[in-house]
Amino acid sequence: MLLPTGRGFPPERHCQPRCFLPHLNSTRKTHRNEWGLYLSKALLSLCIGCFVIASGCTTPGMHRGLLASGQAPLLQPKLLAVYMPWFGDHTHIDVGYSSDDPAVLRKQIEQARHMGISAFVVDWYGTMRPYSDHNFALLQAAASDAHFQVALLYNEPEDADEDDSTDEAVAAMDKAYRDYIGPTAKYRETYLTYNGRPMIFVFPKSHRVNWTHVLEHCSDWEAPPLLIYEDQPQKKYADAFAGSYAWVQPGAGGWAPDGSNWGEDYLEDFYKTMASHPQKIAVGGAWPGFDDTAADWSLNRHIANGCGKTLDETLNFYRNYFAASHPLPFMMIETWNDYEEGTAVERRSASNCGGSNAAASSQAASR
Repeated sequence: MLLPTGRGFPPERHCQPRCFLPHLNSTRKTHRNEWGLYLSKALLSLCIGCFVIASGCTTPGMHRGLLASGQAPLLQPKLLAVYMPWFGDHTHIDVGYSSDDPAVLRKQIEQARHMGISAFVVDWYGTMRPYSDHNFALLQAAASDAHFQVALLYNEPEDADEDDSTDEAVAAMDKAYRDYIGPTAKYRETYLTYNGRPMIFVFPKSHRVNWTHVLEHCSDWEAPPLLIYEDQPQKKYADAFAGSYAWVQPGAGGWAPDGSNWGEDYLEDFYKTMASHPQKIAVGGAWPGFDDTAADWSLNRHIANGCGKTLDETLNFYRNYFAASHPLPFMMIETWNDYEEGTAVERRSASNCGGSNAAASSQAASR
């Protein structure tokens, strides 16, 4: 597998809808533009709506009708989106809003719901980054009011040995259970579950955490967590994880200078692997492109947006491997608002042919 991106750190073949039609940008001007200068909401919602409907592309009016309740239809896969909670912190770029503003959080949840997204999976480091942790609590409160859901994407410690990394992960799980998931958590009803068990996503960094020990530590939870790993975990910890999620990757060919490697062979390998292990929870991955030039950790990596084709392809690629008899339970958009790595869909126009340009997008914030 390829190394994961920096991500904000110092069977039966179904019909695949083709929703990114350039001429719609000029013929759908009656739809509201709620997200600022760089958003064509009708187009982006239309493409994601076609995915949610899962039976072919429909008109925007039909999409709005199906999503009138603000919730996605009860079809699989359930649509999630990775959420970055750190804006307003001086260590990240200015995107025009602060992640600790409840009004911003409420608006983001409303926007996501209208796109068929059911939950935000929030980048989280436990108590190691208090600002992000505080903002997760605010987001969970906002989600409660809106009947939305949230989950944690826990980042492994990077610079500690196995014992310290494991202890830190255990402490993070204890906090998550106490404050966000367990019976003492004020807004526990908002936390994302699967078959009654909370889902905690894990992003590997050091590969030093003893996840078998962590899961054993959590075995006395009211409902023990389902740990979901990025790609495939180390064999010695495979039994600790209930499933895997796909993450933004260009594929075996690596990062092409023109951004043409959008991840086709990577997703093929991921879905083939997960389809062959039906006892594991598969979480598909979709992304609109990638461009880390605005990040302090930039390696000048790119995946072209293809005027919306990249998001379309990654949203629907799973259909080649998961039939109705074995549905994919979750699809995760990566990301809602990572402007530093150019994967944000929050303000993206589906017909944007000029690249993601995180720095430029950050100047077009919704006010």
